[in-house]
Amino acid sequence: MADMKAFLKGAFPFIATAASMGGPFGAMAANALGKAIGVDKVDPSPDGIAQAIASAAPAGLTGDQLAAMKKAEQDFALQMQQLNFANVDDLEKIAADDRANARGRQIQLKDHFPEILATLVTIGFFFTLWFVFVHGVKPDTHDLAMTMVGTLGTAWVSVIAYYFGSSKGSDRKTELLAAAPAIGGLN
Repeated sequence: MADMKAFLKGAFPFIATAASMGGPFGAMAANALGKAIGVDKVDPSPDGIAQAIASAAPAGLTGDQLAAMKKAEQDFALQMQQLNFANVDDLEKIAADDRANARGRQIQLKDHFPEILATLVTIGFFFTLWFVFVHGVKPDTHDLAMTMVGTLGTAWVSVIAYYFGSSKGSDRKTELLAAAPAIGGLN
């Protein structure tokens, strides 16, 4: 899954960045990519988009699918430019500013609600995972349970991004470290 997200970020930067933002931009990106690969409902998150691609092309993407995705990226980039987002950095700045504003508001107002909500989401997510793994799910509720786990997982990722969010520089550092050769036999 991490390989798919890295591929998306490199090959389809507008769609990948918008998906990581979530909200209306994430939904727009998910819809654009879903139409390109023939998937009706795509979760507007990087994981959701990666899962949609994997389900649409279990044996790997075909040339036609890649061409459709590239066209979707170009159309989406044009749509974003019409909304005054000249490049991917503009979208990333919006997401970073949004997190900074939310954190600043929490500090200024001494608001504990985000902490309480983050705690509840975390407990709910891990309790649900535990329950599903220990007790399983009935076949007739399988889809509902998996949707709930996916939704809670996405919410939990948002909690982690809020408190421990990464910057573009950190993302670049990760890319560089992944591409670096192994050091002195440490494979």
